Amino acid sequence: MHFLYSTLIFLLFIFVSPLLIIISICIFVLSGYPVFYTQKRIGRNGKSFTMYKFRTMIQGAEKLQCKYKQQNEADGPVFKIHDDPRFTSIGKFLCHTGLDELPQLWNILRGDMAFFGPRPLPTYEAKHLLSWQKKRQCIKPGIISPWVLDGYHTHTFIDWMRSDCVYAQKKNFGYDVRLFFRSLIFMVRLLFQEVF
Repeated sequence: MHFLYSTLIFLLFIFVSPLLIIISICIFVLSGYPVFYTQKRIGRNGKSFTMYKFRTMIQGAEKLQCKYKQQNEADGPVFKIHDDPRFTSIGKFLCHTGLDELPQLWNILRGDMAFFGPRPLPTYEAKHLLSWQKKRQCIKPGIISPWVLDGYHTHTFIDWMRSDCVYAQKKNFGYDVRLFFRSLIFMVRLLFQEVF
């Protein structure tokens, strides 16, 4: 099963590689280098790993976080602004459509992540988790989680953690298949909203 899963992810990576190249060129032309953004995240059993994304914000965006602290829309130890003023011209589109997450297919191939699972938190956010919230770390983090599909901008941090812990307990192949079809509908809706 593991070999089949790895093979499918590899084939998916090859299939989307033209899109990865196009996005990379667009980022380089519109906002310069670097094309990718890397950050230390916390994965399974509290182990840290380097997560890859397309860069969606201006260089030095993390240093500006304090400047926009009052605009933070999330509670708890996380920082989220839906229309973040630090987005580049193409970054907002990539983030709102989820296309910025495509490089994480490499994280899946490396074994750091799964397609479905709790979103991995940055190390400086994860260290503030309570003991019961760390139960979300008993499985690999994922690109897509039920929390995202359920409209994460409308939920509190506590609800997010509860959702992840529940998913970690009941994760199975059948449930992930249902999440797959939900995620397809979710992605189409996001693309439609951003384009039209």
